[in-house]
Amino acid sequence: MSATKPFQIKALLSVGEVAARSGVAVSTLHFYEARGLIESVRTSGNQRRYGRDVLRRIAFIRAAQAVGIPLAEIGAALNTLPGGRTPTRDDWAQLSAGWRERLEARIRHLQQLKDALDDCIGCGCLSLATCRLHNAGDRLAALGPGPHRAVHVMTGPDGA
Repeated sequence: MSATKPFQIKALLSVGEVAARSGVAVSTLHFYEARGLIESVRTSGNQRRYGRDVLRRIAFIRAAQAVGIPLAEIGAALNTLPGGRTPTRDDWAQLSAGWRERLEARIRHLQQLKDALDDCIGCGCLSLATCRLHNAGDRLAALGPGPHRAVHVMTGPDGA
């Protein structure tokens, strides 16, 4: 039997390796790092290097984004983990439970919007007085007569 070198696992990954293995662009990794979602160390040549655990962290971020969680909330959730450790399956279960109710409310709201589309297709007018999409509850009527929607678009809601 011939002598072979022992198999060594490379401790750190380059930004290109992380991008290839995680399926995200290098620019996205830089963005995540700038937002404090992931961390890297720098080589003497100022190149980024990532621990292998960053791959699980990126998978966590992507899964949360896929269900509509904003990056700020994802970051806040990751910050609750002790010592900034990599999230586990149990962490996902605990953190995602808090997001579930909001997602269900958003689904109900989207269902209502979908149902309101039938009215728009039926009337075709997109009446500002009755349209449930553009003026739910006729909230513009409280502003009195005039082109409030056009004014808000041109000047902003505060009139500036």
